[in-house]
Amino acid sequence: MTLDQLGIHHKAIIVCIKGEGILRKRLLEMGLIPGTEVEILRVAPMKDPLVIYIRHYTFTLRKEDASLIEVEEVSHV
Repeated sequence: MTLDQLGIHHKAIIVCIKGEGILRKRLLEMGLIPGTEVEILRVAPMKDPLVIYIRHYTFTLRKEDASLIEVEEVSHV
């Protein structure tokens, strides 16, 4: 599954980052690296962007970019 398919308040472990070039590099620099736990906190009213919680900080990520991040769900509330 990809990060954009993960439900609100569900947690997952990043498996891999697809894509290439500057976008992939930017995602990795933001801390979205394989083995890291990530959680979807909120989704904007128009379903884009997603509010992500990772490594003790929160940021927004476009749904298109989130579709490049393969994850494996670990739990949900």
